[in-house]
Parts: sequence; C-alpha cells; structure tokens
Amino acid sequence: MSSMQKNKEDVIRLLKDMAILLELHGANVFKIRAFANAARTLETMSEDFAQLLVDGKLTDLQGVGKGIAADITTYCETGKLEAFDELQKEFPASLFELFEVPQLGPKKIKVLFNELGIDSLTSLAYACQENRLLKLKGFGEKTQDRILQGIAFLQRNIGRFRYVDVIAQVEPLVEKLRGFAEVVEVSIAGSLRRKKEIVKDADILCSSSKPDVVTKKFLAMAEVVDTIVSGKTKTSVHLESGLQVDLRIVKPSEFATALHHFTGSKEHNTLIRTRAKKAGLKVSEWGVFAGDKKFAIQSESELFQKLDLDFIEPELREGTDELTLAEKQQLPVLLEETDIQGVFHMHSNYSDGKNSLEEMVQTAVDLGYHYIGVSDHSQSAFYAHGLSAQDILKQHKEIDKLQKKYPMLRIFKGIESDILKDGSLDYTTDVLDDFDFVIASVHSGFAMSKEAMTDRCKKALEHPATTMLGHPTGRILLGRDGFAIDMNAMIEHAAQLDKIIELNASPYRLDIDWRLLPFVKKAGGKVSINPDAHNTEGLKDVTFGVHMARKGGLEKKHVFNTMTVTEVEAYLEKK
Repeated sequence: MSSMQKNKEDVIRLLKDMAILLELHGANVFKIRAFANAARTLETMSEDFAQLLVDGKLTDLQGVGKGIAADITTYCETGKLEAFDELQKEFPASLFELFEVPQLGPKKIKVLFNELGIDSLTSLAYACQENRLLKLKGFGEKTQDRILQGIAFLQRNIGRFRYVDVIAQVEPLVEKLRGFAEVVEVSIAGSLRRKKEIVKDADILCSSSKPDVVTKKFLAMAEVVDTIVSGKTKTSVHLESGLQVDLRIVKPSEFATALHHFTGSKEHNTLIRTRAKKAGLKVSEWGVFAGDKKFAIQSESELFQKLDLDFIEPELREGTDELTLAEKQQLPVLLEETDIQGVFHMHSNYSDGKNSLEEMVQTAVDLGYHYIGVSDHSQSAFYAHGLSAQDILKQHKEIDKLQKKYPMLRIFKGIESDILKDGSLDYTTDVLDDFDFVIASVHSGFAMSKEAMTDRCKKALEHPATTMLGHPTGRILLGRDGFAIDMNAMIEHAAQLDKIIELNASPYRLDIDWRLLPFVKKAGGKVSINPDAHNTEGLKDVTFGVHMARKGGLEKKHVFNTMTVTEVEAYLEKK
C-alpha cells in the first residue's frame, strides 16, 4: 500500500462534512447518522488508527461499517473521495463556515441556503442586518440576534474592519482620554479620521506633559484586553474585538503637526513634504522647521497657511489633487450632514424591514427630515417578501393616512424594483406609474459579463419610471466584491438621462465607491445619499454616506436629497 495521504484528523473532518452534505442534500437519515457516528468513533478511539487502516481492520471499530471503511481507505490512499466531491459540487465551499455559528445546524442552514441564497458568514451577517431571517420558519428575532453574536465571535480576528464597527469602539476611548486631567488635546487620527470605509487598525493622538500617567490609565481601561507594546510615546493594544489601537502621546506644542502627520495618508504627507522642501521648509510630526528654527504651529490650519494652502479637510487627504486645489483656492465646499433634507430608500415590515411604516415615518420626523421615500422590495425579491400588486395598494392607502397624520413630512410612494436579467423592471408599466419614484436595483444574476451587466443596467435606467440606480455595483464590504460593470459608462448614461446614481449609505455597502464620485461631478450627474434602512436606526446611516460624499469631494449641489420638498416634487413630476 502507498503511504497515507490523509491522517485521522483529515478523515474525521471528511466524515463530518459528508454528514453535513448528505443532510443538505436531503439524504436518508440513517446514512447521515452513519457518517456522523463514524466521526465520533474516530474522535474517541484509543486504538492506533494507522495500524487498523494498514491491517484492513477499520470495521473492528464500533459504528464503522464496510461501506464507510472502504471510503476511509480510498480517501487515505488517494487523498480523494468521489462521492464527497460530487456532493460538494452542489454547494459552495464557504457554506461550511455557517456550521461554526452557534444556533445553526444543517436543517437551518439548508433553509437559509435554499430560501435566501446564504452561503457564507458574510452573506449571513448581511441578511441578519436586513432582518431577512425574521419571517423564515424556525427563525425569529432572538435567533437572529444570537446568530449575529456568533458571527461577531468568529470574525473577531478578521484583520480588516468596517468603519462603522471601529468608530463605535474607538469613540468611547477618546471620550475617556478627554476626561483625564493630564490630557490637553485628543483626537482620532489615521484612516479612521479620513473616514476610510475599511480600516486595519485605529490611531488615537493626544498631548500631555505626563505621558507615563496617561499610558497607565489607558492600559487600565476595561476595553483593553491585550498590550502589544508600551513605550514613551506609543502604546499599542488589542480590544476584545481583535482591533489594534495605537495611542500616541506628544507634547502640547507638537499636537497640531503630529495630528496632521498621523492622519496621513502617506501619499498626502509625501506631497506636503515635497512642497515644504521647495519652500525651504521641513515638515514632520515634530513641527515645521526652517533650518534650526522651529515655527510655533497651534493648529492644522496654521500648518497649511505656512505652505500657502487652504485648509484641506481630513477626508480629502488621499494624495490625489488636494494640494493643487488648495493652492488655487479651488477646494470644494464639502457637503455637510445638515444639508440633507430628506431620505429615499427605506424598507418597512411590508417587505424585509423590521419596523412599521408609521415607526419609520415618526423617526424621520424626529430626525428633522422634510421628506421620506418609502421603497420596499418588488415582487421578484421573494427572499425579502417583495410586494405583490395587492400589497402595493394596501401600502399606498396606509401612506395616504399617514400623510394626513404627519403633514410636516412629505411621504413619497416608491419601490425598489429588481432589475431583471434582460434589463426590464419588476412590474408592468401601469403598476410602476402608481409610484412617485422607482429605485432600480440588481439583486440577482451577478455573474454576467461586464458588457452584459452594463447594458442591463443602462436599459433599466432608460425606463421612464426609473428615478435612480440603487447600490450600483452590488458590493457588500468585507462580504463580496461588486459585480462587473462599467461604472464610468453608467455615470455618464445617468447624467445624460437626468437620472440619479445612489450612494447607498448602509455602512455594509457604501456603494457607489467614493473614488468614483469625481466622475459623477465631471459628468454633471447627481447622487442620492440613501440609508437603505431596514429599521428605524438605519435611517441614521445617512451619516456614513455623507462621509463618503465628502471623500469624493461632493458639494451640496451634487446631491439630490439636499433639494427642498418643492424641488424634489418638481423633479419627480417631470418624470
């Protein structure tokens, strides 16, 4: 016999996976148990597995029959098992990640896969965020919450973190530092201050004349679970989530230049140093120098002034054209969150939202919005309980009642219509005509060529009922890449049609990517910063969309939902 290609641990994994695949496939329960029992036998056996295999005596083990013994032998000798490979072809490899989640067994996973297409931890997490599990048989809010907790546990050390998850952990640390008597100034720095959508770690900068005391208090914080390194000016720790936080402590006189330096980006800092050198200056975290002379710099604004530049907002410091614009006094007047007058793209419990229409409306009023666009899923989105024609009539009647009850808020009737594979929308024209606005979105058929997907979405935009293109690349941050599509062509097409591109503000999407926003400006187009809210809290996600708009250099005039109610009504009516 040839030398073994697989050991006992490999075989145990195979047997467990076979049991899982058989259950997902709907095989005979006795066959499923046979593989599961054989795996448990191998886990607890005291005999020499390798010797039993060589001697052909695996059947001496309780629970290992002739068929499974033959499968084990074949697997160990060849490194493969045809029956396993055939079963595996029917399911993506990432599906096995779900079995690590507490509360999830094969039966529930089969439902999730068949009903919602969930095939990985990331797609499961996103489905939970959109409350898609709530209406599935055998699931509920408590189960969904437990699943989310389990996912968080499994993904603690993923190494990359969404902005929304990091800022929630870091802001409390900054507030605690701000409360220390020894701390003069404190600020978030690094990519987090620049509002990058994905960060690897977090930087905090503070100034103090007693760094040892500050360091000691920082390390004593309950959030800190592990100290990586602790020095005079820099301390690195891990939080419970696995996030690395670097605390830098500088002298009060160095805070402004250190904040600029540690905010970055590296590319921006290189441009700054190059400009300073041409002016006979040197800029570093320690200050601004002309030979041995050190200038007193009290703020970042003073630093930029010293280099004859307008103040550059942190979001723009990515080493592109920000210095050129600052030199020519042509920096954009960046969008502010207070410029947002209302929001589109929100889901209620008519489809896959958690809250009622009235709860969403009341929250919008509380947030000070002047209008809101209701847009539940269309009928093809069966996984999200998309609305039938009857559901639409029922919802519209409720909106009419709510409009009378909440006259201070204009409630627009809309739908998030699936873009079908041929580029058509998910209702007949007479149904679509009943809506004030339509968000056209791709939710299936992602595996198209770039050309085919671009044509598909162009056709959807050309439909007279379409108002805007929803989450235009379909990406889910840390979940899946966007599908292949020519976004430059889509941006130009939308601008020519006077249609809108969505900037989906969900911190799990942030789609359209901020790097594409300069093309929107150049094409003369507009974006709508939409929260894609699936609960009342989700309406606040507009904040994250504003961050991305600012990174892309957008001003108020580039954003559709900075318009007044009257202006929005006029735009929608002409459509």
